[in-house]
Amino acid sequence: QVQLVESGGGLVQAGGSLRLSCAASGQMFSSYHMGWFRQAPGKEREFVVATDWSGERSYYIDSVKGRFTISRDNTKKMLYLQMNSLKPEDTAVYYCAADHRGYIGSLSSTPGAYDDWGQGTQVTVSS
Repeated sequence: QVQLVESGGGLVQAGGSLRLSCAASGQMFSSYHMGWFRQAPGKEREFVVATDWSGERSYYIDSVKGRFTISRDNTKKMLYLQMNSLKPEDTAVYYCAADHRGYIGSLSSTPGAYDDWGQGTQVTVSS
């Protein structure tokens, strides 16, 4: 199990940028696939992006391609989400999540595939 703590959310104008961070505890972080999800009020939790254990492969939803970039630093046990050209529809609580299947599993966009979740960080984009 890994504990995850997100930070970096806030209020930003449309077109602006934010960088989310996710700090992980535990020894197995470097072997887990990691993902970012988001949940807007009244909506279901939505997959945003995932990266494999090495950080070499990533999978984005279409609506954030070219605007968001996921990265990780396994030595620091950190996951990041750089968000540029933000839009009001990006407003949501953003969660990082760990998929323990890591080495043996493919990247998943399904929340049920993830084993550990952070508490979330609010991102609000004003128009």
